[in-house]
Amino acid sequence: MTIGTRIYTWLKGELVGTDQFGNRYYRLKAPLALKRGGGRRSRERRWVLYNGAAEASKVPPLWHGWLHHTSDAVPDPAKRKRYAWEQEHVPNLTGTPAAYRPPGSVLKGGHRAATTGDYEPWRPE
Repeated sequence: MTIGTRIYTWLKGELVGTDQFGNRYYRLKAPLALKRGGGRRSRERRWVLYNGAAEASKVPPLWHGWLHHTSDAVPDPAKRKRYAWEQEHVPNLTGTPAAYRPPGSVLKGGHRAATTGDYEPWRPE
């Protein structure tokens, strides 16, 4: 987080909650004023301060919905019904040592299992 974000959050932010990764979620303390002209209300401003590197895939689905105004209720994982088929949220690991590397990948050793069946590689004549 930058110093500007830290000061803005300290002055105008209200902590709403945290997730299992340690990310903190905020909204404005005071609601935004009416826009001039049309009289439509602005949406509530919401933001996240990441624990560690700023990586959007670290935001779990419940908090993603709240940040993007899909839900107005602040997420409470304790009240949420869990299904048997659900898995825990995992951030995007691409580019990290824990990234998925399929068999035969150069980054995993580069040895591919021998082919079976009637495969014949193309050879130019």
